[in-house]
Amino acid sequence: MSELESALPASSYRRLIFASVSAVFTAAVDDGLLSRNPCRAQSVRAPAPAEGRVQPWTTERVFAVRAGLPERYRAMADLGSGCGLRQGEIFGLPLDAVDFDTGWLRVTCQVKFINGRLVFAPPKRGKERDVPLSERVADALKAHMGRFSPVAVTLPWRTPDGPAVTKTLFFSRENGGAVRRNDFNTYAWKPALMHAGVIPEPERGQRYEAAREHGMHALRHFYASVLLDAGENIKALSQYLGHSDPGSPCGSIRT
Repeated sequence: MSELESALPASSYRRLIFASVSAVFTAAVDDGLLSRNPCRAQSVRAPAPAEGRVQPWTTERVFAVRAGLPERYRAMADLGSGCGLRQGEIFGLPLDAVDFDTGWLRVTCQVKFINGRLVFAPPKRGKERDVPLSERVADALKAHMGRFSPVAVTLPWRTPDGPAVTKTLFFSRENGGAVRRNDFNTYAWKPALMHAGVIPEPERGQRYEAAREHGMHALRHFYASVLLDAGENIKALSQYLGHSDPGSPCGSIRT
């Protein structure tokens, strides 16, 4: 158990893996291949749930939140839940990073807010990566492009005084600029959470309640949980998520 805790700091995923392994052993017992399930031995301690941790969303919640987003941003939910991209990586996804023919997406940059200005920057920890592009996400991106043409956006690179870089982005504001995190969270994401019943409708004149545990990182939780449940290799999942520790794909998913 200590090895599992070291490899997967997020208790929700330790419990998911433990339950999956136990289910395999139970099936083996039922088939007469084992005399007992070792996961149920008194000497084996199952992972304890962590209080206050965000649990992976259900598929129904993901679709409900997606439906509540403005149409120009709905494909963002597909990228988060279907490719595990971070919010800034979605905002900064350029057209040439997606290869519809090979079914792969290359994460090379993000949009960040530094000292009051938007900039293009490398992904977190500078880890560029390739992520499988499912047919569902590819179709969502194609439909998005049919409705909202990609827009060329020029921002400084890395720092507000960095060299200007132009990228043709999938997502933009109505005026053509890059999406701003605070504006998106306030005027698009939180209303979508309310639409899905995740947070309540605010009183007249009041702001939406804080919902840190229900930020866009919840889509990465969902992505990781789906792949783990499907039996995806942990090292591969770590690479898809852009984590620095190949043995810990879920430890820093709240980013």
